Amino acid sequence: MVEYMRAGGVIMWIIALLSFIALTVVLERLFLLVRSRTDPGRLEAALSAALRSGDLASARDIADASDSSLHRFFRAVLPHWGLPDEAMKVLAERRVRRELYRLEKRLPVLEVVARIAPLLGLLGTVLGMVEMFRSLHQGGAIDAAAVTGGIWKALFTTVAGLAAAIPTVLAHGMLQSAVDSRSEALERAADFLIREHVARETGRLSP
Repeated sequence: MVEYMRAGGVIMWIIALLSFIALTVVLERLFLLVRSRTDPGRLEAALSAALRSGDLASARDIADASDSSLHRFFRAVLPHWGLPDEAMKVLAERRVRRELYRLEKRLPVLEVVARIAPLLGLLGTVLGMVEMFRSLHQGGAIDAAAVTGGIWKALFTTVAGLAAAIPTVLAHGMLQSAVDSRSEALERAADFLIREHVARETGRLSP
């Protein structure tokens, strides 16, 4: 491995650094997504029962029971349960955006690595070819073994760039899909909360 890194030159070390950064981001995002996972239906059913019975303290306890994205959303909104409907809607939308930002954070890093790594690999190959042909030109005689050996070494960086980019693209797609799923769950949670809040106000105004 070290021999390949040396053959590829500085570009190989840059690609290796980008690969390490991408792996770190993927592992950190996976940990966050696993920790923020919950059952939306069960959580909303429990909250609905507490809110419709007027037991706001129990609803807050339910929201405090976990650190999932939905629990964090409800935990941030429930203390303001006395707000008017429109203000509650604005608050809920703001909290959804905040949670989405938290889930999507650092994902652009994976996009950058996936785009740059192949370009760096191509750059390394082109530089290697330029260096090889320059050496051949200065040496005068053309040696087939030197040519094929130079091309073989020059292609290391292209292989490394693709090897770094392909898993990064796959990981980014999987993580983005998971975030999209959480986004939909948060939007449904906001709609649920507004419905419960409107039902509360309607019940209060009923004779």
